[in-house]
Amino acid sequence: MLDSIASVGNTMEVIVVDNASFADEATEIEKRYPWVRVIRNSVNSGFAGGNNVGIREAHGRYLFLVNNDTVFDPTGLSALADRMDKSPQTAIISPKLRFYYGERHIQFSGYTPLSRLTLRNRAIGFGESDNGQYDTPHSTPYAHGAAMLVRREAIGCVGMLPECYFLYYEELDWSLMMRRKGYDIIYDPVLTVFHKESATTGSDSPLRTYYITRNRFLFARRNVGKLVRWGTYAYLSCLVLPRDIFSHVVHRRWDLARSCVKGFFDFILL
Repeated sequence: MLDSIASVGNTMEVIVVDNASFADEATEIEKRYPWVRVIRNSVNSGFAGGNNVGIREAHGRYLFLVNNDTVFDPTGLSALADRMDKSPQTAIISPKLRFYYGERHIQFSGYTPLSRLTLRNRAIGFGESDNGQYDTPHSTPYAHGAAMLVRREAIGCVGMLPECYFLYYEELDWSLMMRRKGYDIIYDPVLTVFHKESATTGSDSPLRTYYITRNRFLFARRNVGKLVRWGTYAYLSCLVLPRDIFSHVVHRRWDLARSCVKGFFDFILL
């Protein structure tokens, strides 16, 4: 990711938060990329916590939060900033996301709204070839956490990324926090980011399974109204959770089945 932005790296503030990596990657980054400011956390504070450290230290009025497992042409950032300049009610702009590997199909070109009861939705264009069919900017209910340009003023209004999730669902919650304050969320394909999806956690890892399971319930607790919330809990605990556990058992992924169970009971104890 740093190599992909090296050509303009010394013309903008670049901050890398080393979230307590075992190998002390901060020191290596400082040697290889002297134009990068590296902050090393003493503990892993999760996706939101790591980003919040960078937000507090950054000076820009717009902040581009981007995953380390991405590659993109940074010249497109100026176009995103221009759009933000012209849209004072816009809090977050997410660019087009395409998968880095294979045929580089679309990962994200906006989201559909979450269902009130089941919390199900879909990423628009997911898995499709990019033939320009999603090259028109439009509103989206939620930003994508892998890449988002954020207005600092909006952060001052609604607060930082919610750190209670640690991993997954925090950008959806943050988007709702922004929208409840009257801000807009925009998808703008003027910039394309290529994403090595789940390169950090693994697509079928116990860590990912645990937090996806736990945070579904936590998101419902924080964002679903009381009248609907118990129906959401029932759907998640009586249908989704047993389905996931059964699937993992059938495939002899006992580690993932245990992660589902632990995620559910840890939510109850929150």
